[in-house]
Amino acid sequence: MTTLTDTPTTRVPAPAPALDTETLRRLPKAVLHDHLDGALRPSTLLELAGAVGHRLPAGDPAALADWFRAAAGSGDLVRYIATFEHTLAVLQTREGLLRAAEEYVLDLAADGVVHAEVRYAPELMVKGGLGLAEVVETVQEGLAAGAAKAAAGGTPVRVGTLLCGMRMFDRCREVAELAVAYRDAGVVGFDIAGAEDGFPPADHLDAFAYLRRENMPFTIHAGEAHGLPSIHQALQVCGAQRIGHGVRIMDDIVDGRPGRLAAWIRDRRVALEMCPTSNLQTGAAGSIAGHPITALRDLGFRVTLNTDNRLVSGTTMTREMELLVREADWTAADLRTVTVNALESAFLPYAERRALIEDVVLPGYAAVL
Repeated sequence: MTTLTDTPTTRVPAPAPALDTETLRRLPKAVLHDHLDGALRPSTLLELAGAVGHRLPAGDPAALADWFRAAAGSGDLVRYIATFEHTLAVLQTREGLLRAAEEYVLDLAADGVVHAEVRYAPELMVKGGLGLAEVVETVQEGLAAGAAKAAAGGTPVRVGTLLCGMRMFDRCREVAELAVAYRDAGVVGFDIAGAEDGFPPADHLDAFAYLRRENMPFTIHAGEAHGLPSIHQALQVCGAQRIGHGVRIMDDIVDGRPGRLAAWIRDRRVALEMCPTSNLQTGAAGSIAGHPITALRDLGFRVTLNTDNRLVSGTTMTREMELLVREADWTAADLRTVTVNALESAFLPYAERRALIEDVVLPGYAAVL
Protein backbone atom coordinates (compact mmCIF):
# COMPACT_ATOMS: atom_id res chain seq x y z
CA MET A 1 0.00 0.00 0.00
CA THR A 2 1.38 3.33 -0.93
CA THR A 3 0.93 6.15 1.51
CA LEU A 4 1.24 9.82 0.95
CA THR A 5 4.68 9.77 2.50
CA ASP A 6 5.82 7.13 -0.01
CA THR A 7 4.94 9.25 -3.01
CA PRO A 8 7.99 10.83 -4.60
CA THR A 9 7.76 14.58 -4.67
CA THR A 10 9.59 17.19 -6.63
CA ARG A 11 10.52 20.35 -4.78
CA VAL A 12 9.44 23.32 -6.83
CA PRO A 13 11.42 26.46 -6.04
CA ALA A 14 9.38 29.42 -4.95
CA PRO A 15 8.95 31.92 -7.73
CA ALA A 16 11.08 35.03 -7.50
CA PRO A 17 9.07 37.94 -6.17
CA ALA A 18 7.92 40.47 -8.71
CA LEU A 19 10.20 43.47 -8.88
CA ASP A 20 7.44 46.02 -8.81
CA THR A 21 8.01 49.68 -8.06
CA GLU A 22 7.42 49.39 -4.32
CA THR A 23 9.71 46.37 -3.97
CA LEU A 24 12.43 48.21 -5.85
CA ARG A 25 11.95 51.33 -3.75
CA ARG A 26 12.55 49.34 -0.57
CA LEU A 27 15.83 47.86 -1.81
CA PRO A 28 18.89 49.51 -0.24
CA LYS A 29 20.74 51.60 -2.80
CA ALA A 30 24.04 53.43 -3.22
CA VAL A 31 24.56 56.31 -5.63
CA LEU A 32 27.98 57.72 -6.50
CA HIS A 33 27.12 60.17 -9.28
CA ASP A 34 24.45 62.73 -8.44
CA HIS A 35 24.54 66.52 -8.83
CA LEU A 36 22.98 68.70 -6.15
CA ASP A 37 22.14 71.48 -8.61
CA GLY A 38 20.32 68.97 -10.80
CA ALA A 39 18.25 67.48 -7.99
CA LEU A 40 15.92 70.18 -6.70
CA ARG A 41 12.25 69.49 -6.18
CA PRO A 42 10.19 71.34 -8.81
CA SER A 43 8.01 72.91 -6.11
CA THR A 44 11.07 74.12 -4.23
CA LEU A 45 12.58 75.55 -7.39
CA LEU A 46 9.40 77.52 -8.01
CA GLU A 47 9.35 78.93 -4.49
CA LEU A 48 13.04 79.82 -4.43
CA ALA A 49 12.87 81.38 -7.89
CA GLY A 50 9.98 83.56 -6.78
CA ALA A 51 11.97 84.70 -3.75
CA VAL A 52 14.96 85.82 -5.85
CA GLY A 53 12.98 87.10 -8.83
CA HIS A 54 14.17 84.52 -11.34
CA ARG A 55 11.77 83.71 -14.14
CA LEU A 56 11.25 80.04 -14.86
CA PRO A 57 9.98 78.45 -18.10
CA ALA A 58 6.89 76.99 -16.40
CA GLY A 59 4.67 78.06 -13.54
CA ASP A 60 3.62 74.85 -11.77
CA PRO A 61 5.63 71.86 -10.50
CA ALA A 62 4.38 69.28 -13.01
CA ALA A 63 4.87 71.54 -16.01
CA LEU A 64 8.30 72.58 -14.77
CA ALA A 65 9.39 68.96 -14.35
CA ASP A 66 8.17 68.22 -17.88
CA TRP A 67 10.08 71.21 -19.23
CA PHE A 68 13.36 70.03 -17.71
CA ARG A 69 12.99 66.51 -19.08
CA ALA A 70 12.15 67.79 -22.55
CA ALA A 71 14.85 70.47 -22.62
CA ALA A 72 17.50 68.04 -21.39
CA GLY A 73 16.52 65.38 -23.92
CA SER A 74 18.02 67.11 -26.94
CA GLY A 75 20.77 64.53 -27.45
CA ASP A 76 23.45 67.13 -26.82
CA LEU A 77 25.48 67.46 -23.60
CA VAL A 78 26.00 71.21 -23.97
CA ARG A 79 22.24 71.84 -24.25
CA TYR A 80 21.65 69.47 -21.35
CA ILE A 81 24.01 71.53 -19.19
CA ALA A 82 22.29 74.76 -20.25
CA THR A 83 19.17 73.82 -18.25
CA PHE A 84 21.16 74.39 -15.06
CA GLU A 85 20.91 78.17 -15.43
CA HIS A 86 17.54 77.85 -13.70
CA THR A 87 18.62 75.66 -10.78
CA LEU A 88 21.82 77.59 -10.18
CA ALA A 89 19.86 80.85 -10.10
CA VAL A 90 18.26 79.79 -6.80
CA LEU A 91 21.43 78.35 -5.24
CA GLN A 92 23.23 81.66 -4.68
CA THR A 93 21.92 82.29 -1.17
CA ARG A 94 22.33 80.58 2.16
CA GLU A 95 18.59 79.93 2.31
CA GLY A 96 18.50 78.27 -1.09
CA LEU A 97 21.51 76.07 -0.43
CA LEU A 98 20.28 74.97 2.99
CA ARG A 99 16.88 73.97 1.69
CA ALA A 100 18.15 72.22 -1.42
CA ALA A 101 20.69 70.20 0.57
CA GLU A 102 18.27 69.18 3.32
CA GLU A 103 15.54 68.14 0.90
CA TYR A 104 18.07 66.27 -1.21
CA VAL A 105 18.83 63.92 1.69
CA LEU A 106 15.17 63.43 2.51
CA ASP A 107 14.48 62.52 -1.12
CA LEU A 108 17.30 59.98 -0.97
CA ALA A 109 15.78 58.43 2.13
CA ALA A 110 12.39 58.13 0.44
CA ASP A 111 14.13 56.44 -2.50
CA GLY A 112 15.77 53.74 -0.36
CA VAL A 113 19.28 55.15 -0.71
CA VAL A 114 21.61 54.27 2.18
CA HIS A 115 24.80 55.86 0.83
CA ALA A 116 25.16 58.77 -1.55
CA GLU A 117 27.95 60.95 -2.84
CA VAL A 118 26.53 64.27 -3.98
CA ARG A 119 28.58 66.66 -6.11
CA TYR A 120 28.38 70.32 -6.98
CA ALA A 121 30.63 73.17 -8.14
CA PRO A 122 31.06 75.82 -5.40
CA GLU A 123 32.40 78.32 -7.93
CA LEU A 124 28.98 78.40 -9.60
CA MET A 125 27.25 79.39 -6.35
CA VAL A 126 29.02 82.62 -5.38
CA LYS A 127 27.09 85.19 -7.43
CA GLY A 128 24.99 86.14 -4.41
CA GLY A 129 28.00 87.14 -2.35
CA LEU A 130 28.88 83.87 -0.62
CA GLY A 131 32.51 82.81 -0.64
CA LEU A 132 33.62 79.34 -1.68
CA ALA A 133 34.10 78.22 1.91
CA GLU A 134 30.70 79.61 2.90
CA VAL A 135 29.06 77.62 0.12
CA VAL A 136 30.68 74.39 1.32
CA GLU A 137 29.81 75.01 4.96
CA THR A 138 26.21 75.88 4.10
CA VAL A 139 25.71 72.79 1.97
CA GLN A 140 27.19 70.60 4.69
CA GLU A 141 24.86 72.18 7.23
CA GLY A 142 21.85 71.44 5.03
CA LEU A 143 22.97 67.85 4.38
CA ALA A 144 23.46 67.29 8.11
CA ALA A 145 19.96 68.61 8.84
CA GLY A 146 18.49 66.28 6.25
CA ALA A 147 20.48 63.31 7.55
CA ALA A 148 19.27 63.97 11.10
CA LYS A 149 15.64 64.06 9.97
CA ALA A 150 16.06 60.92 7.87
CA ALA A 151 17.63 59.05 10.78
CA ALA A 152 14.86 60.20 13.12
CA GLY A 153 12.37 58.84 10.61
CA GLY A 154 14.02 55.42 10.59
CA THR A 155 15.67 55.75 7.16
CA PRO A 156 19.29 56.74 7.81
CA VAL A 157 21.38 57.91 4.86
CA ARG A 158 25.15 58.33 4.75
CA VAL A 159 26.02 61.29 2.47
CA GLY A 160 29.48 62.39 1.38
CA THR A 161 30.26 65.41 -0.77
CA LEU A 162 32.37 65.75 -3.92
CA LEU A 163 33.47 69.25 -4.88
CA CYS A 164 33.61 69.90 -8.63
CA GLY A 165 35.95 72.16 -10.50
CA MET A 166 34.61 73.38 -13.83
CA ARG A 167 36.85 72.03 -16.58
CA MET A 168 36.38 75.07 -18.86
CA PHE A 169 37.47 77.55 -16.17
CA ASP A 170 40.66 78.04 -14.20
CA ARG A 171 39.67 77.42 -10.56
CA CYS A 172 40.15 73.64 -10.38
CA ARG A 173 43.27 73.86 -8.22
CA GLU A 174 41.51 76.26 -5.87
CA VAL A 175 38.53 73.93 -5.54
CA ALA A 176 40.85 70.96 -5.05
CA GLU A 177 42.45 72.77 -2.13
CA LEU A 178 38.99 73.50 -0.77
CA ALA A 179 38.11 69.81 -0.92
CA VAL A 180 41.21 68.91 1.08
CA ALA A 181 40.50 71.67 3.60
CA TYR A 182 37.04 70.23 4.28
CA ARG A 183 37.91 66.55 4.09
CA ASP A 184 37.14 66.09 7.79
CA ALA A 185 33.85 68.00 7.50
CA GLY A 186 31.98 65.76 5.07
CA VAL A 187 33.84 66.34 1.77
CA VAL A 188 35.04 62.96 0.53
CA GLY A 189 36.39 63.67 -2.96
CA PHE A 190 36.81 65.87 -6.03
CA ASP A 191 35.62 65.88 -9.64
CA ILE A 192 35.77 68.05 -12.73
CA ALA A 193 32.52 68.74 -14.54
CA GLY A 194 31.18 70.75 -17.47
CA ALA A 195 31.44 70.38 -21.23
CA GLU A 196 33.79 67.47 -21.90
CA ASP A 197 34.59 67.84 -25.60
CA GLY A 198 37.33 70.43 -26.07
CA PHE A 199 38.26 70.58 -22.39
CA PRO A 200 40.49 67.57 -21.69
CA PRO A 201 41.13 66.55 -18.08
CA ALA A 202 44.88 66.94 -18.57
CA ASP A 203 44.35 70.71 -18.66
CA HIS A 204 44.08 70.48 -14.88
CA LEU A 205 47.08 68.32 -14.03
CA ASP A 206 48.17 70.69 -11.28
CA ALA A 207 44.94 70.07 -9.37
CA PHE A 208 45.16 66.30 -9.74
CA ALA A 209 48.82 66.18 -8.74
CA TYR A 210 47.96 68.17 -5.62
CA LEU A 211 45.10 65.79 -4.74
CA ARG A 212 47.34 62.75 -5.15
CA ARG A 213 49.96 64.31 -2.86
CA GLU A 214 47.25 64.94 -0.28
CA ASN A 215 45.78 61.41 -0.58
CA MET A 216 42.43 62.84 -1.63
CA PRO A 217 40.36 60.61 -3.93
CA PHE A 218 38.85 61.95 -7.11
CA THR A 219 36.72 60.92 -10.05
CA ILE A 220 36.55 62.55 -13.49
CA HIS A 221 33.70 62.95 -15.95
CA ALA A 222 35.04 61.14 -19.04
CA GLY A 223 33.79 59.06 -21.94
CA GLU A 224 30.39 60.73 -22.14
CA ALA A 225 30.62 63.39 -24.86
CA HIS A 226 34.18 62.45 -25.88
CA GLY A 227 35.78 59.10 -26.51
CA LEU A 228 38.70 56.95 -25.45
CA PRO A 229 41.31 59.74 -25.29
CA SER A 230 39.26 61.41 -22.55
CA ILE A 231 39.03 58.19 -20.54
CA HIS A 232 42.72 57.44 -21.05
CA GLN A 233 43.74 60.91 -19.88
CA ALA A 234 41.48 60.73 -16.85
CA LEU A 235 43.01 57.45 -15.71
CA GLN A 236 46.55 57.22 -16.99
CA VAL A 237 47.55 60.89 -17.04
CA CYS A 238 45.48 62.38 -14.22
CA GLY A 239 45.12 59.33 -11.96
CA ALA A 240 41.35 59.19 -11.37
CA GLN A 241 40.10 56.41 -9.12
CA ARG A 242 36.66 56.31 -10.80
CA ILE A 243 35.18 57.42 -14.11
CA GLY A 244 32.00 59.48 -14.40
CA HIS A 245 29.81 57.89 -17.11
CA GLY A 246 32.47 56.13 -19.22
CA VAL A 247 30.00 54.82 -21.80
CA ARG A 248 32.50 55.33 -24.63
CA ILE A 249 34.70 52.57 -23.24
CA MET A 250 32.60 50.45 -25.60
CA ASP A 251 34.75 51.90 -28.40
CA ASP A 252 37.56 49.72 -27.05
CA ILE A 253 35.54 46.50 -27.03
CA VAL A 254 35.29 44.49 -30.25
CA ASP A 255 33.30 41.25 -30.48
CA GLY A 256 33.15 41.07 -26.70
CA ARG A 257 36.91 41.39 -26.31
CA PRO A 258 38.25 44.40 -24.39
CA GLY A 259 41.22 46.29 -25.83
CA ARG A 260 44.13 47.38 -23.72
CA LEU A 261 42.46 50.37 -22.08
CA ALA A 262 39.16 48.57 -21.45
CA ALA A 263 40.99 45.55 -20.05
CA TRP A 264 43.01 47.79 -17.76
CA ILE A 265 39.79 49.33 -16.41
CA ARG A 266 38.16 45.94 -15.88
CA ASP A 267 41.17 44.20 -14.40
CA ARG A 268 41.90 46.97 -11.90
CA ARG A 269 38.24 47.27 -10.87
CA VAL A 270 37.89 50.93 -11.81
CA ALA A 271 34.27 51.86 -11.10
CA LEU A 272 32.21 53.28 -13.95
CA GLU A 273 29.57 55.71 -12.68
CA MET A 274 26.87 54.98 -15.24
CA CYS A 275 23.67 57.02 -15.59
CA PRO A 276 21.31 55.40 -18.13
CA THR A 277 18.51 57.98 -18.36
CA SER A 278 20.92 60.90 -18.48
CA ASN A 279 22.97 59.16 -21.17
CA LEU A 280 19.88 58.79 -23.33
CA GLN A 281 19.12 62.48 -22.94
CA THR A 282 22.62 63.57 -23.99
CA GLY A 283 22.90 61.09 -26.84
CA ALA A 284 25.62 59.05 -25.17
CA ALA A 285 23.38 55.97 -25.45
CA GLY A 286 20.47 55.05 -27.70
CA SER A 287 18.16 53.04 -25.45
CA ILE A 288 17.90 51.50 -22.01
CA ALA A 289 17.88 48.02 -23.52
CA GLY A 290 21.06 48.78 -25.45
CA HIS A 291 22.80 50.87 -22.80
CA PRO A 292 26.43 49.80 -22.27
CA ILE A 293 25.83 49.17 -18.56
CA THR A 294 24.40 45.72 -19.35
CA ALA A 295 27.12 44.63 -21.75
CA LEU A 296 29.83 45.91 -19.43
CA ARG A 297 28.21 44.14 -16.48
CA ASP A 298 28.22 40.89 -18.43
CA LEU A 299 31.91 41.36 -19.28
CA GLY A 300 32.83 41.77 -15.62
CA PHE A 301 33.38 45.51 -15.40
CA ARG A 302 32.66 47.25 -12.10
CA VAL A 303 29.59 49.16 -13.24
CA THR A 304 27.52 51.24 -10.86
CA LEU A 305 24.02 52.65 -11.34
CA ASN A 306 23.35 56.35 -10.79
CA THR A 307 20.80 59.13 -11.33
CA ASP A 308 23.12 62.00 -12.40
CA ASN A 309 20.41 64.68 -12.07
CA ARG A 310 17.11 63.80 -10.44
CA LEU A 311 15.19 66.87 -11.59
CA VAL A 312 16.79 67.35 -14.99
CA SER A 313 16.43 63.68 -15.90
CA GLY A 314 13.12 63.21 -14.09
CA THR A 315 14.45 60.16 -12.31
CA THR A 316 15.24 58.38 -9.07
CA MET A 317 17.32 55.34 -8.23
CA THR A 318 14.11 53.35 -8.04
CA ARG A 319 13.19 54.46 -11.56
CA GLU A 320 16.66 53.65 -12.94
CA MET A 321 16.36 50.15 -11.49
CA GLU A 322 12.84 49.75 -12.82
CA LEU A 323 13.91 50.72 -16.33
CA LEU A 324 16.71 48.14 -16.34
CA VAL A 325 14.41 45.43 -14.99
CA ARG A 326 11.67 46.19 -17.51
CA GLU A 327 13.74 46.99 -20.61
CA ALA A 328 17.03 45.14 -20.12
CA ASP A 329 15.86 42.06 -18.18
CA TRP A 330 17.85 42.83 -15.05
CA THR A 331 17.28 40.65 -11.99
CA ALA A 332 17.44 41.35 -8.27
CA ALA A 333 20.90 39.76 -8.28
CA ASP A 334 22.04 42.24 -10.93
CA LEU A 335 20.76 45.17 -8.86
CA ARG A 336 22.48 43.83 -5.76
CA THR A 337 25.71 43.51 -7.71
CA VAL A 338 25.76 47.13 -8.87
CA THR A 339 24.88 48.29 -5.36
CA VAL A 340 27.77 46.33 -3.87
CA ASN A 341 30.00 47.60 -6.69
CA ALA A 342 29.16 51.19 -5.74
CA LEU A 343 29.98 50.62 -2.09
CA GLU A 344 33.20 48.80 -2.94
CA SER A 345 34.31 51.94 -4.78
CA ALA A 346 32.77 54.58 -2.51
CA PHE A 347 35.09 57.25 -1.17
CA LEU A 348 34.70 55.86 2.34
CA PRO A 349 37.07 54.09 4.72
CA TYR A 350 37.22 50.36 4.13
CA ALA A 351 35.53 49.44 7.41
CA GLU A 352 32.57 51.71 6.67
CA ARG A 353 32.19 50.26 3.18
CA ARG A 354 32.20 46.70 4.51
CA ALA A 355 29.71 47.56 7.23
CA LEU A 356 27.26 49.05 4.72
CA ILE A 357 27.55 46.01 2.48
CA GLU A 358 27.36 43.34 5.17
CA ASP A 359 25.03 44.99 7.68
CA VAL A 360 22.69 46.96 5.40
CA VAL A 361 22.72 46.00 1.73
CA LEU A 362 22.93 42.22 1.86
CA PRO A 363 20.39 41.84 4.69
CA GLY A 364 18.19 44.41 2.99
CA TYR A 365 18.08 42.39 -0.20
CA ALA A 366 17.50 39.19 1.73
CA ALA A 367 14.58 40.74 3.62
CA VAL A 368 12.87 42.02 0.49
CA LEU A 369 13.61 39.15 -1.87
